[in-house]
Amino acid sequence: MKKPILAFIASLATALAMPVHAAKTTGDHVDDGTIAASIKAGLLDNKDTSSMSINVESYKGTVQLSGFVESQQEKDAAGKVAADVSGVKKVINSLSVGPPKTSMGTKLDDTVMTSKVKAALMDDAEVKSGQINVETKNGVTQLAGFVTNEAMKERAGKVAAGVSGVKTLENVLVVKPKE
Repeated sequence: MKKPILAFIASLATALAMPVHAAKTTGDHVDDGTIAASIKAGLLDNKDTSSMSINVESYKGTVQLSGFVESQQEKDAAGKVAADVSGVKKVINSLSVGPPKTSMGTKLDDTVMTSKVKAALMDDAEVKSGQINVETKNGVTQLAGFVTNEAMKERAGKVAAGVSGVKTLENVLVVKPKE
């Protein structure tokens, strides 16, 4: 019951966003916001994926999936959902497969670590932290999203790795392709 309602809400958001995006784009170009919303709706609708644990970013038709999933099958299913959406040119599947269950204490520790890493990135003048998603699960901290250049990707990784308590860092940031 919950998934159909969430799928309806995502579809509604997509439908309402289309006229706004249509004014910004020309021809058959599908806007990245519409692509991301369509993928999220597809993930909600797919029985093999947990859409709440999957982040979707899109830049000029290149899609990055990030976050943590419970199995390789879920990772593969999410990649297929993304690839099947109109306007997607390339899928970068940066989903990490990890243990399915965590204790409440571990979840709290992960939340604190995510907050510490986000704060460190925001404090660094060389990093545009608004472009970076930070998530932590079972002590693994992941940086994902699209950044403007390789130097920013490397700097964000160094800043995050330098935060006290970071055990394992996955820097899966993607450098935006040149025009």
